[in-house]
Amino acid sequence: MKVTIRQIESFLAVANEGSFSAAARRLGSAQPALSQAVRELELELGVRLFDRTTRRVELTTAGREFMGASGKVLEDLDHAVQNARDLADRKRGRIRIAAPPLLAAVVLPQAIAEFQAQHPGIRLELVDVGTEQIVESVLNGQAECGLGTFPPGETGIERTVLMRDNLMLFCAYDSPFTGKSTVEWADLDGQPLITLTRDSGIRLLVEVGFETVRLPLKPAFEVSLVTTALALVEAGLGVAVLPTYALASAQHHKVTGKILTNPSIAREVVLIHASGRSVAPATAAFASVVRRMAQRLTPREQS
Repeated sequence: MKVTIRQIESFLAVANEGSFSAAARRLGSAQPALSQAVRELELELGVRLFDRTTRRVELTTAGREFMGASGKVLEDLDHAVQNARDLADRKRGRIRIAAPPLLAAVVLPQAIAEFQAQHPGIRLELVDVGTEQIVESVLNGQAECGLGTFPPGETGIERTVLMRDNLMLFCAYDSPFTGKSTVEWADLDGQPLITLTRDSGIRLLVEVGFETVRLPLKPAFEVSLVTTALALVEAGLGVAVLPTYALASAQHHKVTGKILTNPSIAREVVLIHASGRSVAPATAAFASVVRRMAQRLTPREQS
């Protein structure tokens, strides 16, 4: 079928105005061009839509039936165009973001609140899951984007770097390290160490730090959650090497964070989306807000 929007608009204008000349004026079109569009529509449909006399133009039975259906088509098209424009202008839509629990807690609440204040028509959904589930959710389209730290070889995703996350030492207020602004890895010799379990990417980096300074890694405690590690540090049961963003949770414990040096070990906190898929304007705008919130977690120096 070769019916065009222009033909339908011309037909509806004549039907509503009852006159080809009035319809042409309404559309800002030359009357011969409008008449030609209606004739082409009638030829395509194989039926007359108007009975024409020298004094008036009247809809035929077929014309009256086509008017109702074609009017609905244009109305639906108008809605579709407006919806697309609203998405482009970030006036409506939905963003689902997947993130690990601690990052979800320390980065996303303020980012979501700020973004929704600016774009109240966009609904934000948060899923706090493990790293593997984050990548899976992004790849299968269940989430528009994911926040976290991911192995370099992870395929099928594109990354936007939000911040550099340095490993830091967390100790109790009465620790020998309390008065220092920085701590070297070698200074951890003999200290009871609280680490995350081996399935954590952070644990692997801690092992790298100890191997670099040739210290044996003999954890006093191994736990799954950063918050548990901080609670053990607060109780005076040891020190912990944790990511920078753990500082936000440390504020709720009697612990302090120290920059670790020699070596400085860092990883990138990134926002990911699936490769080959376009990023919606709303998602891109939200990523900018998340980046700003994440960068606030980067410490200048802790004392």
